[in-house]
Amino acid sequence: MGTLKLEAARSRSDLVAPPVAKALAVWPEDAPVDVDQVMVAPIDPDLADTAAFCEAYEVGLDVSANCVIVTGSRGGVTKYAACIVLATTRADVNGVVRRHLDVRKCSFAPMDEAVRLTGMEYGGITPIGLPADWPILVDARVAATPHVIVGSGVRHSKIAIAGPALGALPNAEVIEGLARQV
Repeated sequence: MGTLKLEAARSRSDLVAPPVAKALAVWPEDAPVDVDQVMVAPIDPDLADTAAFCEAYEVGLDVSANCVIVTGSRGGVTKYAACIVLATTRADVNGVVRRHLDVRKCSFAPMDEAVRLTGMEYGGITPIGLPADWPILVDARVAATPHVIVGSGVRHSKIAIAGPALGALPNAEVIEGLARQV
């Protein structure tokens, strides 16, 4: 995982957002990956954006995953979801995601809204610790990657986790074609 100095995330609550720490504290015993295999590494917060992070820490874009929050509505009901895609791809928000959420139009959630609703920092949002009723849509390429780097809920660290474990999170669904190659 490049030059990252990884430690067990559960023992480093100072390196994750409060909702992430809470989720790690109640990690299911029957989860496909043991909580101690969810790792975290400190990084320079000025290098949290994907391209800068990958270059600075020698992490390939093919193992760096982005978690984007999307929103859409139909009939006055607003829905939110997280999409997990590799940095080499882009989520098909107005195609696959829109149809999956059954909304008229789907878009990226505004930054302030995403931050407020997740309790996480923009640029560090992660699927671990999201609101319990939100679907987590995981591109099949992410779930097929042995280990990926994703946000930790804050900009000053990153989480390393097995790709298949992201697809097994509560409310997660692995979707073929969720993202398109950039």
